[in-house]
This record gives sequence, C-alpha cells and structure tokens, in this order.
Amino acid sequence: MDLNNAIQKHAEWKFKFRNAIFAKETFDAAAISKDNNCEFGKWLHGEAKTLYGKSAIFAKCLAEHAAFHVEAGKIAVAVNTKKQDEVERLLSAGSGFSETSKRVGVCIVELRNEISA
Repeated sequence: MDLNNAIQKHAEWKFKFRNAIFAKETFDAAAISKDNNCEFGKWLHGEAKTLYGKSAIFAKCLAEHAAFHVEAGKIAVAVNTKKQDEVERLLSAGSGFSETSKRVGVCIVELRNEISA
C-alpha cells in the first residue's frame, strides 16, 4: 500500500466535492460513507488488519478513517441535493470533514512511520 498516495487521495475529496457542485455531478453517498470502499479502506480492513491489528496507531487510524468517510458522506448528500451553501459550510475550516481529514493524514503518517521502523 502506498501510504503517501492514500494521503493524497483523501485530500482530493475536498476538490472533488467543490467541483461537483459546479459540474452538476452526483455521488453515491452511501458508498462514500463506508470506510471500506476506497483503496486505503480495503487495505485497512484486510491486509493491514492482519499485519498491524494489535497496534494502537492502527486502531486510531481505522477510527479516524471511518469518521472521515461519515463526514464525506454528509457532503456527498449536500452535493446531491444541490445545497451549495451547506457544502461550503461542511468543507470549511474547523468543520467535521476538515478536522477528520487532518487527523486521517496524521494517522497515515504515524502508521507509515511505525511500519517502516
């Protein structure tokens, strides 16, 4: 698993959501809300769980990643219902999405550091 790529892919969601409003795109909000649909989530729930499941950092990363996807799902619903103001509010600094996004990035770095040590 390329953990640097995982950080990048999760950071890209903010731009995807903003662009979707203007491009009139929709998302599968239910799928986005689940933390085991993205490549990183599949890895966390599969190989990583087997290899690192007893690690406190792994557990933290798993929880933060799940929280991120719940927040992303809320934004997907707002995009789908064309509520631009709500999308912007949900993406703003200090929002649940913004905070979980930061924490996921930190956890991935911590996990990467632990498994490469």
